[in-house]
Amino acid sequence: MSDTIFLTGSTGFIGASIARRILDRGFNLRALVRPDSNRSNVEDLAIDLVEGNLTDPESYRHALKDCRYLIHTAADYRIWVPDPADMNRTNIEGTSALMQAALDANIERIVYTSSVATLGLRGDGSSSSEDTPVSYNDMVGVYKQSKFRAEEEVKRLIDHYGLPAVIVNPSTPIGPRDIKPTPTGQIIVNAMQGLMPAYVDTGLNVVHVDDVAEGHLLALERGKIGERYILGGDNMSLSEILTAIAEIGGHAPPKIKLPRTPLYPIAYAMEFIARLTGWKPLITVDALRMSEKKMWFSSAKAENDLGYVHRPAREALLEAIEWFQEQWYC
Repeated sequence: MSDTIFLTGSTGFIGASIARRILDRGFNLRALVRPDSNRSNVEDLAIDLVEGNLTDPESYRHALKDCRYLIHTAADYRIWVPDPADMNRTNIEGTSALMQAALDANIERIVYTSSVATLGLRGDGSSSSEDTPVSYNDMVGVYKQSKFRAEEEVKRLIDHYGLPAVIVNPSTPIGPRDIKPTPTGQIIVNAMQGLMPAYVDTGLNVVHVDDVAEGHLLALERGKIGERYILGGDNMSLSEILTAIAEIGGHAPPKIKLPRTPLYPIAYAMEFIARLTGWKPLITVDALRMSEKKMWFSSAKAENDLGYVHRPAREALLEAIEWFQEQWYC
């Protein structure tokens, strides 16, 4: 058995950073990539690329067989989708198919990238942990629902079939190489372009993408099978995030705090227009619903059990803005 790690999602935001950490540790790296994927994030890396798709196990089953470890970070991450079935096929069915193929290939250890989207939120604005109570009915939107079901499937395979998986739950990663960009990266780009003159009262846990990547390798090395670990950073209100972006970018921060209720008709209208035109809606109904609670989390368990650390969120914002400017996003 070689010291080869099989990685999914390597061309994406978190995956590209994980790929660099894997190679830095001296592992061989084999990565599943879609035939039509944008490979600019990994074109300079020594990776054995395998073309395939999560929902087609035959496209990667053979490539898994001589790998020792698996890190599964690929996912369809969008706040709004015109067809939920596409996201469910990737996030739920694709995860299930890959985990079962890993069992067949006798993979020694797996790190599954879930999300804090699957975790409970506290109504009082305090930080949630891995054990904060939650149910499927608490999941707002297709993305959260699909990741919740996918994590349930991983847990089922752990409990009933001995799947050797550790689960990590990243919070809101930001930083360089956010090529799509992610929904959070788009907030940064919009703010730099002056497209966010106002804000709502909500909050996020902001973490540098490279710290999240390092947390994956720590989970591979030190995580306990069946456990999950939040990989987060600093809790910040949206106002604090936009103020930091404005200070770094040298412009005035937004000063208008909007109530949510009047925004819902606008969000419905934008989603309707998006279905007709294919454009991304600037405001979505699910995003407004999610913003009703501050999405704040604690990484204490990962810090204590894995030795996980994170840098200040402002450093992550600075590096994200510098990269977006270098790539002419803003």
